[in-house]
This record gives sequence, structure tokens and C-alpha cells, in this order.
Amino acid sequence: MKKIFLTFIIISMSLLQACVKTPPAGTGTVTADSLRYRGEINGGLYDGYGVLTMGDSILYSGQWKGGKRHGYGTSADSAGRKVTALWHGDSIVRGSVTDDRGVYTGELATDGTPCGHGIYRGFDGSYYDGTWSRGMPNGFGCGIRADGKVEVGEWKNGKYRGERMTYTAERIYGIDISRYQHGKGRKKYAINWDRLRITHLGNISRKKVSGTVDYPVSFVYIKSTEGTTVRNPYYLSDYRQARRHGISCGAYHFFSPTSQASKQAYYFLRHSKFSKGDFPPVLDVEPTPSQIKKMGGTAAMFSRIRTWLSIVHKRTGVRPILYVSQQFVNKYLPEAPDIMRDYLVWIARYGEYKPEVRLVFWQLCPDGRVSGIRGDVDINVFNGYGDQYEQFLYRHRIK
Repeated sequence: MKKIFLTFIIISMSLLQACVKTPPAGTGTVTADSLRYRGEINGGLYDGYGVLTMGDSILYSGQWKGGKRHGYGTSADSAGRKVTALWHGDSIVRGSVTDDRGVYTGELATDGTPCGHGIYRGFDGSYYDGTWSRGMPNGFGCGIRADGKVEVGEWKNGKYRGERMTYTAERIYGIDISRYQHGKGRKKYAINWDRLRITHLGNISRKKVSGTVDYPVSFVYIKSTEGTTVRNPYYLSDYRQARRHGISCGAYHFFSPTSQASKQAYYFLRHSKFSKGDFPPVLDVEPTPSQIKKMGGTAAMFSRIRTWLSIVHKRTGVRPILYVSQQFVNKYLPEAPDIMRDYLVWIARYGEYKPEVRLVFWQLCPDGRVSGIRGDVDINVFNGYGDQYEQFLYRHRIK
């Protein structure tokens, strides 16, 4: 909704009422140039019901008191937007604004713009119920787009930003690791599995934390393979340690844009563990635009991804999870609606807001801290609370 300019109406009323020379009472008409008031007058002031017009246009029709709009009335601006509101001494309390796109109902600023809490119903089927400022959704709200997609979270200047998560001890957190958690170059470090606790959620983005960050590691994903030639030398020992310490774990494969998808799938299956109770395997897909082009384009890329997912699904008995970035989801995933429909997604998004997709895990930072592990660690959070997590474990773990 755009800004509605009503200031000129107040000026118009002042000019008209200045033309009332005597204090008439009852119903009358006051005219000054192209401005005209028709309605009830008391003591020389508009009082009761009256209509203020400019030429053929109605500027305001409704209740007046002591020369000011007071009570219910309808106004309009130069753009033709209609404002039906409750007024108090020329100030709008709340009302509705109608334009060619839809109707807003709720609190309004003094100039008639939506401000505070309100509901917008678009003629195209869109809907928004939440906080407004400067005539636009700003703050927390619930909306439905014209295409039927539900959006619940925070809005900024009319655009949906997403759900801002509050991090508490009630949520379920996990980590993903590779050989980098064991050092770089000649420096080697062991993971102290007895001390694993998440102690920091990283500094790469702002986060709303309630309480102290001291969370157990509920699950761990371990990189197993990459392409058809690369293996994580620490995968097997980390896998055994995780299971020994009662931590749910899963394996992930880093997808290569230059290797045959079927060979990558069999390479991953040959060098990874899939025991009862393990998490679904994960395909980590992070191609650059130039790599996608070399693969033959988006369709060719998704054909390879489907091959890998299908082979691993048949061998393990569970649908793998697709690990991608939010940018990948926005730019490429809509071209593979079957994957969006059939597979859970794990997203890396280092921002304030939760990703928008059929999300199971959210990698919320790459620079977290975990006691027992030296250096930065990727921290992940499950998309849900305890009851949803139990459902996930029941439905998706390896049987």
C-alpha cells in the first residue's frame, strides 16, 4: 500500500470554515471556490454528518465534531485510494484502505498509511496478517502468496525475509565434520568425543539466543567420499567413535561435476557404513555456474543428481538428503520439482532467517565452536522440536 496524502483535506476544511460568517445551526452548505461542504453545522463548525467535496470529487464523507473529523467516515487521496476509518479529532484511529490491488484493514498512521497491526487481502488471493510501518509489512507476520505458498516470519519493507529462529536448549543441534577437524598440514588433532558440547554458534551472522549456548551434540554427519577417488582418512574412526558415544551419525558424499554419477554412488556405498539407526546418507552438491555449464546445463546436472540419489536409495533403503545452499535452492531447484517433492533438503545458509524449502537440517554457521574439537566447526539445527525429531528418527533412519 502506498502512502496516502490527506493533509490537504485539513487545509481545505480550515478554508471552508473560515467562510462561515455567522454561527448557523442545522443543515447547510458552505462553498469556497471549488471546495464545498454539505451537512450539519453547529456554532459555525461542522458537527454531525457532512460531505466535503472538491469539484466532482468527494474528499471526505462521514461524522464531524467541533469542525474536525470525528467518528466513522470515508476519504480518498489523489491516486483514488479509498480510506474508510474511525477518526478522532482529525486523527485516524483505525480503518481500511482500498486500492486497485486489494484491501488493508487495521491500524493507520495520521496520514492514512498502514501502521501497526493490520490485515491485507489482495484481489489476486494473497493475504498478510501482521505488523506494518510506512505503509508496508515490516516485522512479524503470516502471509499467503497468490500462488498459495504460506510465509510465516519476518518482513522488511514489504518483502518476506523468513523465520528468525530463537536458539534455546530445547532445539536439536548437530555438527558435520571432515578431515579438517583433525588439523591441516603436519598439525594433527584428535577429537575428544567424551567432551563434545556445542559452546558457540559462530559470528558470521546475528542470532537470537535464549540462555547459555551449551548444547549436546545430538547428531553428526561425517564426510566419507568425494567424486570417485577421494576418501576422508578419518571417516571410519570418527564413525565408530560417534556410535560408541551414542551419537546418531550419517555419511555424506561431496558431488563431483566431472565424474560419472553412478560411479560416484558406488564409490560412496563401497567406502561408507550404513548400520541400523544411522541417519540417511547425504549428497553434498556445491557446483559453480561454470561447472554446471560444463556438465551440460541445469537439466544435465539434475539428471546426474537423480542417478546418484536413486542408486543410493535402492542400496540403503532410505531416501538420501540433498545438501545445497539457499542460492542453489532459489536458482536451480525449481527446475527439479520431483526432487523438491520427494527429497528432504539440508541447507547451508549463514544468515538470520531460516531457509524456505522442505527443510530437515539447517547449517546455520561454519564458524561454531565445540568443546573437544579444535578450530571452527559447522553447526546445524534440526527443523523442529522433540516430537518432530522423534518422527524423523522413526521414518527416515536406516532400518
